Amino acid sequence: MRSLLLILSCLIALPAMATEANIESIRSHAADVLRNTPIDAVTPSPIPGLFEVKSGRNIFYTDADGSHFVIGAHIIDSVAKKDLTRARLEELNRVEWSVLPLDKAIVSGDKNGKLKLAVFTDPECPYCRKFEKELAKVKGVKVYSFLYPLSFHKHAKRWSTAIWCSKDRQKMMTDIMVNNADPAAGTCDTPIDEIAALGKKLGITGTPTLISGDGRLSPGGKDAPQLKAWLQEASAGTH
Repeated sequence: MRSLLLILSCLIALPAMATEANIESIRSHAADVLRNTPIDAVTPSPIPGLFEVKSGRNIFYTDADGSHFVIGAHIIDSVAKKDLTRARLEELNRVEWSVLPLDKAIVSGDKNGKLKLAVFTDPECPYCRKFEKELAKVKGVKVYSFLYPLSFHKHAKRWSTAIWCSKDRQKMMTDIMVNNADPAAGTCDTPIDEIAALGKKLGITGTPTLISGDGRLSPGGKDAPQLKAWLQEASAGTH
């Protein structure tokens, strides 16, 4: 942590002029040092002298000539108490709701809720199971759950099939994820492969992955108060 702060303090002292020379120097150094990392865009960060580098669904930071990189760090606004890097990632990775096949989702929560949430979930994933319990505490949210079994979970696809083929899908999902039921796979046509292809296209590699009503994408679960506040950012216009 001390070394990271030292790097950042040095970077802040550098001029923040976003010239074409800066951009090309950063791209050149990044291509040389991070050989298999695509560089999609280079823009000034909120910290003077520090530049944001977008690479796929990720961002990292560099100085004005691209000679030093800061990877895995988040910029925090200590006054607003806001994670600026997280907010930026959500903005860059925004998903259009029109691409989500809502007829292939399990609908739960408040059917008339003004807030919307899409969740890519794996019934065997321990983090998904924990998040499912938090979802039950949230009011005023309409939830669309997409079954997204990960290949390294032994029972995930069988349980996903059992959920989709059940007469009461939400109840079966609750039985498995909350009550630890272990049903046999059902026999019916499922959208699991279609959802897997969509998840791959969207760059979703883990579960749960959340998509807010305004399309912000957030990997990982949240507790009930955090989730409600995050979803309300859309209607508040603070995303």
